[in-house]
Amino acid sequence: MSFRTISIASLLLLSTAASAFAQSCAPKVADSELVKPGTLTMSVNPTLPPMQFVDSSGELKGMRVELGKEIAKRLCLTPEYVRIEFSAMIPGLQAARWDMINTGIFFTKERAGIMQMIPYEDQAISVSVATSNTTVKDKDGLDGLRVGVELGGFEETKTRALDAELKAAGKTGLVIQTFDNFALAFQALRAGQVEGVVSIDGVAKEHDSRGDFRRAVSGLYPAPVAVAFKNAKLADAVSGVLKEMKADGSLGKLFDSYGLPMIAGDYSVKGPGR
Repeated sequence: MSFRTISIASLLLLSTAASAFAQSCAPKVADSELVKPGTLTMSVNPTLPPMQFVDSSGELKGMRVELGKEIAKRLCLTPEYVRIEFSAMIPGLQAARWDMINTGIFFTKERAGIMQMIPYEDQAISVSVATSNTTVKDKDGLDGLRVGVELGGFEETKTRALDAELKAAGKTGLVIQTFDNFALAFQALRAGQVEGVVSIDGVAKEHDSRGDFRRAVSGLYPAPVAVAFKNAKLADAVSGVLKEMKADGSLGKLFDSYGLPMIAGDYSVKGPGR
């Protein structure tokens, strides 16, 4: 299977991180449970500011990137990120290309049937439009729009559900155009190739606050976001870290710094055999 990356380098090796995160403690996860010894390898699609993005110097930034680094630190592992399109993440996890999907994958029962998942973040769906578009103000106002969305994710599923809802109500529905990632979808909106982009609330809010695009509709189809694993022992270890971070207040502090909502749950693992 071919895995397309969203940057020239498919693998971002955090060379400086190896020394920065070098631990005096012994790794809390055995090498046999990891893709690469002593390393927590995570897939990320960095096209979702402020959760995950690449800054002007080419560095990975964002809340989920920080969270992944902290999880690795507490497990006495070196964090390493693979930049990859979302559509390749689940197949890549199953093929043991990485240990953990850390890209804000929405939790569904179907996904929990094939992966170990830890819900940790609350999100919902938004629709962004051009700042000059002041007519779209609610779900019904989306009728007839050509909208862009990332291929293969929860957002595409819910965009098609919204299209079906509009049509069931006797309306025209949506014209849906899929893109390999959200960056391309927003580029198309800027170029006038689509009239709206369906993304998550946090991303749409960020673009709105920058003055790039107007967040016309938000709060649709709320659902928890998770990290995902193939290996059950690693998932249990990460669950323990998240519970520890919640208890010591560091998780809440991280979420608050980005203005993002935590789930009300206990950060337990949900997956096959659970």
